[in-house]
Amino acid sequence: MGKYQLDSKGQAAVAKYHEKNKPAQFDKKQQVEKIRAAYLEKKQKQAEQTDK
Repeated sequence: MGKYQLDSKGQAAVAKYHEKNKPAQFDKKQQVEKIRAAYLEKKQKQAEQTDK
C-alpha cells in the first residue's frame, strides 16, 4: 500500500477538490458548430450588403 493513505472522509475531500478543479472538456463538435454558425452569419451579412 501507499505511504500516505486517506480515510474515507479524506478521500471524499480529495475527490471533491479534483472534481472542482478539473479543466472543462474540449468539445470539438460544439466548437466546429460555433465556427460554422459564425461563418454563415458573416456570409449572410455580406450577401445582404451586396444586394443593396
